[in-house]
Amino acid sequence: MRVLVAMSGGVDSSVAAARMVDAGHDVVGVHLALSAAPGTLRTGSRGCCSKEDAGDARRVADVLDIPFYVWDFADRFKEDVIDDFVASYARGETPNPCVRCNEKIKFSALAARALALGFDAVATGHYARLSEGRLRRAVDHDKDQSYVLGVLTAGQLRHALFPIGNTPKAQIREEAARRGLAVADKPDSHDICFIPSGDTRAFLGARIGVRRGAVVDSGGAVLAEHEGVHGFTVGQRKGLGIAGPGPDGRPRYVTEIDAASGTVRVGDRADLDVWRLTGERPVFTSGSAPDGPVECAVQVRAHGGVADGVAALVDGLLTVDLRAPLRGVAPGQTMVLYRPDPDGDEVLGSATLRG
Repeated sequence: MRVLVAMSGGVDSSVAAARMVDAGHDVVGVHLALSAAPGTLRTGSRGCCSKEDAGDARRVADVLDIPFYVWDFADRFKEDVIDDFVASYARGETPNPCVRCNEKIKFSALAARALALGFDAVATGHYARLSEGRLRRAVDHDKDQSYVLGVLTAGQLRHALFPIGNTPKAQIREEAARRGLAVADKPDSHDICFIPSGDTRAFLGARIGVRRGAVVDSGGAVLAEHEGVHGFTVGQRKGLGIAGPGPDGRPRYVTEIDAASGTVRVGDRADLDVWRLTGERPVFTSGSAPDGPVECAVQVRAHGGVADGVAALVDGLLTVDLRAPLRGVAPGQTMVLYRPDPDGDEVLGSATLRG
C-alpha cells in the first residue's frame, strides 16, 4: 500500500512513519508548511510548523530512508483554520482550531492531494485507533485525540491510518530512542499552534480590534466595560474586569455572551449547568445517522467535559439530553459522541454546539 505520512517533526508522527515502513508499505513523508512565516510559530514547547520542525522531520525521513517533501498549505490553513478561529470568537463562540485543522487540512486538503497522487492512505501520529472502520479512543486515555478527530466522515476514515494509537506515550518515546530518532525527547507542542505566545486575547484583539461592550450581572446591572467579546468564553472566572465576587461572596463566571450587543453576562457557578446540548452540522463516523435515540457519552472539550446522555437527530440538529449537567459549555465547541464498547469507546459522531 502507498502511504503518505504527515510528519510534523515530533516524536509521534516520526514513530508512526517508522511503523509504516516496518509494515512493508511504500512510504513517503510530507511536512505541512502551515505558516507564511515559519520561523515565528515555535517558542519552546509552544507552537509548531517552524523551520526547526521541518528540519527534524527531514532528518527522521533520512534515518528511515524514505522520500520526503514539504507541501505549502499556508493559505488554506489561514483561511480554514486561523480566519475561522478569529471569526468564531468575534461571534462570541469558543472554537477548537485543532478540530478544524483535522477536518479541513489534514483529512481534507492533504488527503485529497494524496489520493490524487495515487496514495492509498494518509497516516498521522494521532493517538486514536481504527477498528473495522470504527474510530475509537487510544489505549493511552491521557493522550487520546479521538475527540479532535470526531468530525471526520466515514469516507475520510477509510483512507486514514493511526499507527501509534495502540501504544502509551512513554513507550512511543522509548521506541523512538531505540530507533535512533533524535526527536525521542522533543517536547510536545502545547496550546494553540499558531499562537506561540499563548496570549489568545492579544492575538484576537490585534485582528478583531476594539468592540466595546458591557459586563452585566444576572439582573442587567453594568459591572464593567470591556473592549470585545473575543476576550471571554462561557465558564470563565478570571480576567472579567469586575471588582471581586458577587454580593454573596461567591465567584462569578461568564454565563452568556451576546456578540451583537457586546454584552457579557456573569452569574453563579450553578448558572453554568446545562442539561441539553444542541449541535448543528452533525457528522456520523459510520456514514449514517442512528435510526433513533441512542445512549452515549458526550464530550465537549478535548480534555474533560464528559457526561452520559441520550442523543437523537431532530430536524437536522443533533440533540443530547444529559443524565447529569455539564458546566461551561460554550457555543462553537464541538460535541463528540461515544459509545462504550469492550474493544474501546467508539466515536459515533459529532456536531458544533449552538448558542
